Amino acid sequence: MDLFKKETQSKKNLFTPLADRMRPQSLEEFIGQEHILSENAPLRQLILKGELTSVIFWGPPGSGKTTLAFLIAKYSNADFVSMSAVTSGVKDVKQVIDKAYYSKNNFNKRTILFVDEIHRFNKAQQDAFLPFVENGTITLIGATTENPSFEIISPLLSRCKVFTLNILSADEIKEIVKMAIADKEKGLGQIKINFQEDSFDKLSEMANGDARIALNTLEFIYNYKGGKNVKELTVARKDVEDAYQKRALMYDKAGEEHYNLISALHKSLRSSDPDAAVYWLLRMLEAGEDPLYVARRMVRFAIEDIGNADPNALVIANAAKEAYHFLGSPEGELALAQAAIYLATAPKSNAVYKAYLGVEAEIRESGYQPVPMHIRNAPTDLMKDLGYGKDYKYDHEYEMHYSGQECLPEKLIGKEFYKPSDFGFEKEIKKRLEWWRKLKEKIKKKV
Repeated sequence: MDLFKKETQSKKNLFTPLADRMRPQSLEEFIGQEHILSENAPLRQLILKGELTSVIFWGPPGSGKTTLAFLIAKYSNADFVSMSAVTSGVKDVKQVIDKAYYSKNNFNKRTILFVDEIHRFNKAQQDAFLPFVENGTITLIGATTENPSFEIISPLLSRCKVFTLNILSADEIKEIVKMAIADKEKGLGQIKINFQEDSFDKLSEMANGDARIALNTLEFIYNYKGGKNVKELTVARKDVEDAYQKRALMYDKAGEEHYNLISALHKSLRSSDPDAAVYWLLRMLEAGEDPLYVARRMVRFAIEDIGNADPNALVIANAAKEAYHFLGSPEGELALAQAAIYLATAPKSNAVYKAYLGVEAEIRESGYQPVPMHIRNAPTDLMKDLGYGKDYKYDHEYEMHYSGQECLPEKLIGKEFYKPSDFGFEKEIKKRLEWWRKLKEKIKKKV
């Protein structure tokens, strides 16, 4: 269960990947996360003193969450146990807690429990930690790539300090790779590695902030170009591109990044920025998002943020959805890009959306008002005798094909829910409404 059992360096070099061999052995070797690990940062001080309380490390893959847990184990005088939520269950947690309880009460020694991928534990499994984190039987360190607000139960979250780890910059990735290239004992320092042109920059950039990916890719290049049989290695840009095959994009279709990217697309469309809109669209598609999901979101956007300012927006968005459905990938994605550009450059209005919300709020406030008698349906004689449809005015029989009759419930007469903007086609709609309202006032004066 313990991921950090001591190994001889020779054994580790033989059987473990480069990324694991290069795991920092001290805080001084740790690259990145200066916002929480700088010289005077509270987290650094607590680690050095061995006095860390229960924490959740939240950050993208390869940002150093597991390494931080490893360093805490080194600096702490506590028993250290680690488990993965992918392979462990409540039974495993109970065994750890039983041993921790024994150590606490018989030897006055605390236990640090590191749980990787803690978001994969369900509510009942997370509940099992609560009393023992509360009474200090264990100090919990959880690592997660998912937003703790969504994935960690509130009672457990309130008992832990959350530290956010940022995605590593390309420069930080370069520093980590340089250390691996220079280290003769754990890294690849036993051979000379020459990077041609911009291949080194490419190796760092295409890792997308994940140090593990960068080191694994470097090791892959080293192995397929000769491995231990070479004394000198030349790395070209094509070697890096072939090793990566496709840029590793941080994305989880069910997680926070999914919502971050669709939010970025939606807000870029709303801000009339076609360049950003196409960028975020492609980011989602390249990461494996379902194109029809993106199409559905653009249809929704056409309704909510454009509405009648450009009625064609809904037609275009829906046509793009149908075009993708008909063409499939990769041709269909171009239709989505076309729609995104159209939506971004269309005049914007949320008047339809606000009208909808306004009516919704009115119904909650005033309840279900009865349909006025004159516009009720009267299919039977009994209903006619009861006054259904009485005094209804058939608009086509009146001048301008307009009777001016009221159609809202009596209590709501005079309410205006739809207020068109001055943009796009809604400018024309606004003129029409003003014309109808003036005509209505004129008819009322005659009566």
